[in-house]
Amino acid sequence: MIVLLMMASIVCNYLFGLVMDKPRYKRHVLTLAIIFNLLLLVIFKYLGLLTVIINSFLDTAFPVPKITLPIGISFFTFQAISYVIDVYRDKSLKEKNILNIFLYISFFPQLMAGPINKFNDMAPQIRRRVHSVEKTIYGIKRFVYGFAKKVIISDALGLIADNVFDNLNQGISMPAAWTGIACYMFQIFFDFSGYSDMAIGLAKLFGFDFRENFNYPYAALSMTDFWRRWNISVSTWFKEYVYIPLGGNRLGILRTNINKMIVFFLTGLWHGANFTFIAWGLLHGLFLTLENFNIIPVRKAKKFFSKCICNLYVLLVSGVTFAVFRAETLQDGFYIIKQMFSGSLNPQTNQDALIFGQITPYIVFLFIAGFIVSLKTVPALSKYLRKKNYTLLVKTASYIVPAILYLLCILNMSSSSYSPFIYFRF
Repeated sequence: MIVLLMMASIVCNYLFGLVMDKPRYKRHVLTLAIIFNLLLLVIFKYLGLLTVIINSFLDTAFPVPKITLPIGISFFTFQAISYVIDVYRDKSLKEKNILNIFLYISFFPQLMAGPINKFNDMAPQIRRRVHSVEKTIYGIKRFVYGFAKKVIISDALGLIADNVFDNLNQGISMPAAWTGIACYMFQIFFDFSGYSDMAIGLAKLFGFDFRENFNYPYAALSMTDFWRRWNISVSTWFKEYVYIPLGGNRLGILRTNINKMIVFFLTGLWHGANFTFIAWGLLHGLFLTLENFNIIPVRKAKKFFSKCICNLYVLLVSGVTFAVFRAETLQDGFYIIKQMFSGSLNPQTNQDALIFGQITPYIVFLFIAGFIVSLKTVPALSKYLRKKNYTLLVKTASYIVPAILYLLCILNMSSSSYSPFIYFRF
């Protein structure tokens, strides 16, 4: 069904683009195109949530539909919207060859879990791509790095996070809650960025240059900075197609922050039909608003110590909000947060014993390695060695390390169960 749905979306948006160049009707066509695309998301992704809300407010008993979420619908729908809006803004982008639209929307490296690529970025590459040996080598290495992030780090730490979040009914202590949050923060980062690296690497093999999707978000010094680094393609999409059309920051500080809250509400909702995602988005919008009003004075961080404090603030806010994001219900999310700050210091339940029993020296090593990789340590070390004329060493390592990581990935996959990418669910 997903193939037929995507093909129908492609054909319809191709036709919308064809008739967009008639000035008299272009605004109406754009409105119709956006409604069509959003309707697809509402039917297949949000109809159940809407039914629950209607039943709650109107005291009705409509049956909640159980519709299987088509994989990748959020991504290919947003790319389709990007196409019609970009054509509306610049008619020279109108694509007459429907095969090029098929390629743009159904390009397999980014189809299932992004990153979302805007049509005005992709159009020149679709029409003319450059292939080279250097791109191929870089693409292979980038793919392997993403593969290793997912298989070696994310999957291993994800097992501990899952044991914390999936068994909350048994009770957990404060140390267990912090352990689960810390592991989930690395699981979700290395899962998301790992897939992005793999997509960027595969795209390079086909001659496409995707923009970066993650830029060391855990090294951010504010939540505003965090969102310049985290899932950049999604935040950029909402900025260009929602925030700026709403007025951006051109209508005064109050309207600017209202626009930001709208964007973060939609960002949370985009991730899934659950109140946990909406709450996660609104919490991030709240912290950005507090920073914008300088209630949280992160802009004053100039010295090393103050920067460390700001970074700890970002990690704390990220962890607390990810507790809500990962939880199945808001109640579970707030329970985790409660245990993080007021739970028992002594592990007491069988669940605590199971969680801490999983923390082997290998897991500790992966956690430390994940912490190092999630910061700018590796590129900083590479830059330092090059500056000290160890260019040959850096170049040699850039070939040996991916080969070793690839072998480790194969060994990990052969000894573990299937673990799909988290972002497939969105």
